[in-house]
Amino acid sequence: MFAFCQDPSELETLRWLACYLTTGVHFSFYFSFIKVLGILAVTAPVALAFGFLGAMAARSRFIPFSAIGKSYIAIVRGVPDIAFFLFFVIALDQAFEWLRHSYLCPDWEEPIRQGTDFIVCPAAKLPLGSAPEVVHEAYAFGLAVITFSLVFGAFAANVLFGAMRAVPRAQLETAEAYGMSQRQTFRRVLVPQMWVYALPGLSNLWQVLIKATPLLFLLGIEDVVYWARELGGTKTARFSDYPHGDWRMWYFLALLLFYLLMTWGSEKILNRIMLRLTKGQATAGGEAQRKARPA
Repeated sequence: MFAFCQDPSELETLRWLACYLTTGVHFSFYFSFIKVLGILAVTAPVALAFGFLGAMAARSRFIPFSAIGKSYIAIVRGVPDIAFFLFFVIALDQAFEWLRHSYLCPDWEEPIRQGTDFIVCPAAKLPLGSAPEVVHEAYAFGLAVITFSLVFGAFAANVLFGAMRAVPRAQLETAEAYGMSQRQTFRRVLVPQMWVYALPGLSNLWQVLIKATPLLFLLGIEDVVYWARELGGTKTARFSDYPHGDWRMWYFLALLLFYLLMTWGSEKILNRIMLRLTKGQATAGGEAQRKARPA
C-alpha cells in the first residue's frame, strides 16, 4: 500500500483507486489467479496420466482390467461434474481421516458414524486444527488436483481409447510382421501414431478444464470467482475503509478477459502442435499441408 493511503476518505479519485487496488485482500485476489494457473499446470499432466492408464485398461485383453477401465470411463463421464465434486471430495476427505483414525487412535471406543456426523479423534483430523494456514491451503489444493484429475482423466481416457482404435491396423500388423513384440508395437508404433487422432479431443478437453476451474470454490478454495464476488459486492466487511457500490460486473469482466485470453492462447499453441504432429502423416491435416506446399 502507498504511503498516502493513511486516510482513504481524504483521497482524490485516482489515489483512492490506487490504494483500493493495493490492499491485502486485493493481493489475495491477484494470487488466486496464480492458484488457477497452478491447478491447471498440475492437473493437466496428472489427468492425462489417468486417461492413459484408463485407455490402456479399457483396451486390455484381460477382461477384469478391461471392465475396470470401461467402468471408470462410463461412471465418471455419466455423473455431472458438480455432483461428483460434491460427493467425491467429502468421501475422499473422510477416507483419509478414517485411515488416520484407525492407525493413530486404535483405543477409540465411540462410533465414527454418529447419525449424520462423521467424528474421528482430534489427532486424525486433516489438516490438524493447529496447522498453519498454508497447510490447509495445500491440503485443499491436493484434493482439487485429485478430483479434477479423476474427472478429466475419464474424458481423456475415452479420447485416447478412441485414438488408439483409430490407428490403422495395417501399421500394427506390419510392425508385428517385422518381429516386434506386442509391447514394442504398442510403444513404438501405436502410441506415437495415436496422438494425431487424440489431439483434437484433448484440445477440447483442455479448454473445458480451463472453464471448469471456477468449480474450485466447491472444494473450499478461495479462487478468482470467490474473490470477484466478495470484492465486488457492496455488503462486505473487507472494505469498511473503501465503501463502493456494486462493482461485481467489473470484477467478472476481468475474469471474462482472463479466461478468454487463456482459451485464445491455448488454441494458438495447440494449433501449432497439431500442425507439427500432422506433418507428413496420412491424415486430413497432413494432406492439407501437402496441398498447401508450392509446386
